[in-house]
Amino acid sequence: MITIRRARAADAPAMARVHLAAWRSAYAGILPAGYLAGLSALREGAAYEQAILERRGGHAAFVAVADGFEPGGAGVVGFVTGGLARRPGIAEGEVETLYLLDDAQGRGVGRRMMRAIASHLASLGAQSAFAWVLEANPSRWFYERLGARLAAREAIRFAGQPMVQLAYAWTPIHTLLSATAVTRLPR
Repeated sequence: MITIRRARAADAPAMARVHLAAWRSAYAGILPAGYLAGLSALREGAAYEQAILERRGGHAAFVAVADGFEPGGAGVVGFVTGGLARRPGIAEGEVETLYLLDDAQGRGVGRRMMRAIASHLASLGAQSAFAWVLEANPSRWFYERLGARLAAREAIRFAGQPMVQLAYAWTPIHTLLSATAVTRLPR
């Protein structure tokens, strides 16, 4: 069983491991191999721990925890972070990260994590939300399936490479809340 709960500082090392695994899977062949190999679980874990403790800008993190899924990894198989938009003009709330281990995909866990962060953003008063996604990200369809619309496109340099990032937005935020609502099967 996989449950979604608010992240605690002690989850930060496991979140970092998920982050690295997700990036090395999703961005192989997109980002330079040397960049992906050089990602530091220690550095990422420290950043996640700090963000969890500080909660700046309404920041929150939610983890997906599987019973017995990852020995020594606190069972964290995915996580989502977000808060008030770091950059004005696209939407009021921002989904900053969404990472899920490959083996945990296809089970509705990503949708449930998005529900948790959308509910949090709405509780902060955000009437809309968005997420930046690299155009080359093979999983960007996930946001489209949840009702997001392309709101912005910009050229960036990342890991020394020219890239395009896309902002997917849910305006109003209830679009995302509706798309991630729990559905019950008829008995």
